[in-house]
Amino acid sequence: MTNTDRLVATFASSLNIEASQVVDGLEYNTISQWDSVAHMVLVAALEKEFDVMLDMDDIIEMSSVKIAKEILTKHDVVF
Repeated sequence: MTNTDRLVATFASSLNIEASQVVDGLEYNTISQWDSVAHMVLVAALEKEFDVMLDMDDIIEMSSVKIAKEILTKHDVVF
C-alpha cells in the first residue's frame, strides 16, 4: 500500500466518507463529516498511521487533503 493509499484510507475511515471523496481539493468544514471533532480524530489517526507527531501549527494549518500531504512531507513522508 502506497503512502497515498494510506492517507486516503485514513481520511476515509476517520471522517466516515467514501475513499473517492478524498481528493486534494477536499477542505475542512466543506462537508458535514469534517468538523472540529472529526479533525482531531483525523489528526490522531494520521499521527498513528504515519508515526509522526504533529505540532499545533500543523494541526491548525491542516485545512485540506493537499495541505495534509504537504505537512506530512515535512515529516519525511513521501507521496
